[in-house]
Amino acid sequence: MVRRDKTNYVIQSVAHSLDVLEQFSRDVDELGVTELSKRLKLHKNNVFRLLATLEARGYIEQNRSTENYRLGIRCLNLGRSYINHMGLVRQARPILSDLARRCRESTFVGIVRRDAVVPLEAAEPEDRVVKITPPIGESLPLYCTASGKVYLAFEADEELKSTLPEQMRTHTGQTIIDRSKLLEQLAAVASNGYAVDNCEYMEDVCSVAVPIRDYTRTVVGSLAVAGPSYRIPAERVATEIAPVILEAGQDLSRRLGYNE
Repeated sequence: MVRRDKTNYVIQSVAHSLDVLEQFSRDVDELGVTELSKRLKLHKNNVFRLLATLEARGYIEQNRSTENYRLGIRCLNLGRSYINHMGLVRQARPILSDLARRCRESTFVGIVRRDAVVPLEAAEPEDRVVKITPPIGESLPLYCTASGKVYLAFEADEELKSTLPEQMRTHTGQTIIDRSKLLEQLAAVASNGYAVDNCEYMEDVCSVAVPIRDYTRTVVGSLAVAGPSYRIPAERVATEIAPVILEAGQDLSRRLGYNE
């Protein structure tokens, strides 16, 4: 039996509806019919009908003062349902809280989606005035974040390493964009058991991450600690944070069925 490509079954109107939702991002709160029409290369009447349908179901809402459209509350509910149904997140919550308390820094668990690492759940220290708020749901690059390096260093699939862009973007003065130097660092990560982002993605922000494995021994997530760079010098990483996060990572992996 010949297996057909699922793209043959795509319903165009549903695809266009999803295209509408995907136009809204962290940097774009609201859009009008004209702008959406230009972005999607669709007739205004078609865009209006798509918006009306999405609005009726609560996935889009209209700002009555500007007449522009924005994401509706159902999008948030759907995202929460996705997170709540993931076994990784459920098992990670108590570990994240305990890790934040022990390290006195923010913690988060993330997964790889579409060649990027996406934080799904986080915990913050209660006794810090200055703390890092993990960007939940935001796509972060693999090559310059501790959580991303964990996948590149510990995931055996060579295809994952091939996802590195030919021209790696410089985010800060510390970003490693030389492929050979990055691969050297990944070898050290594999040897040490944890990865470090030393202000490579965001200025003055450091993070440390370890891999999370499940019963198949596959890397299914990453556990990270993040804080201001002045509070996370190399000495503290080696003597205080690394031992604690390695222990927490092993605990979470065991909860997911991993057996060393």
